[in-house]
Amino acid sequence: MNKLAWILALPLVICSLGRAQSSAPAPTPPDSGQQERMFFPRDMFWGWGQFDLAPPHNEIDPGICAGNAGQYGGVNAPCSMFARYMLSGMLEVRPFGRGELRRFMVFGAPSFLFGKTVPQTLYTWSPDAIGIEHSWGVGIYIAKGFEFRVTQHFLFDRLGARDTNLGPADQGNNGPWGRYASVGVRKYFGTRRW
Repeated sequence: MNKLAWILALPLVICSLGRAQSSAPAPTPPDSGQQERMFFPRDMFWGWGQFDLAPPHNEIDPGICAGNAGQYGGVNAPCSMFARYMLSGMLEVRPFGRGELRRFMVFGAPSFLFGKTVPQTLYTWSPDAIGIEHSWGVGIYIAKGFEFRVTQHFLFDRLGARDTNLGPADQGNNGPWGRYASVGVRKYFGTRRW
């Protein structure tokens, strides 16, 4: 078997092992007298949203401009993409309401960055749009709070007038973590049930 086939088969194997070892009954919907729909159940969306404010001298660095950007123009440096504000979130969608497909989900996690700052040179409260850092993926709930996930993280997408080369301090659209794909296992804690 090639590596891709193993990666795709791994969640099914783990799911089977978890089901064979688990003696606990599967969770039931809150209204046990009413059967949940097969497609697009009522509880198919889960997520969170967050707003962050970075104080002066602690700006969010998306990795677009070099740390010494101030040397290339001082307060007028063209590469001023260090963020003051960040709006981020996560949305998980579980489109199936019954059976083994209920374990499947897709997710997206964008982060929107805003601001105009050059470290040690220019500190403003400007809400200028910088760009979007985003990733998406798929997951399968295994058992006992474990979930198998495949994630694709994309490059940083610049917004507005900053969607051009901003001089010698511009490092390109690599973003804080660059572009990558990963395979992982997540463990949930607490009282969250599927």
